[in-house]
Amino acid sequence: MKNLGIILGLVLTSVLTGYSQEKKGVNVTVTIENVLSNEGQIIGSLHTADTFMKGAGIQNQSVDATTGEVTLTFSDVEPGTFALMLMHDANGNQRMDFEPTGMPKESYATTGEMTFGPPSFDGSKFEVADTDLEFRIRF
Repeated sequence: MKNLGIILGLVLTSVLTGYSQEKKGVNVTVTIENVLSNEGQIIGSLHTADTFMKGAGIQNQSVDATTGEVTLTFSDVEPGTFALMLMHDANGNQRMDFEPTGMPKESYATTGEMTFGPPSFDGSKFEVADTDLEFRIRF
């Protein structure tokens, strides 16, 4: 009887541990299709309306640049409205570099349609619900 109690306790503990490690949100995966060089890093950030174009996102990822395709995954993203900002930081200085005319020197993209001028949250936003999302984006 004592052994039965121990076994039951172990089973309940492992069941409860499994529930406590349950996934909290979804994965948002983005593949950048046309990385032109293997210099520097690809930096991506997941933003809300409050953080968009104002610095770091609510989640930030970076990976060494590889000519061709690069993939970033943002994990445990709770439901809501978000936008992705991506850039190829070719010189590794952790910021966007600009020409004297104000045009970016480094490749960048968002999840929305690219227009002339800086991107907007409304033009870049997407909704996260209860299923994983995948994006394919070109710089």
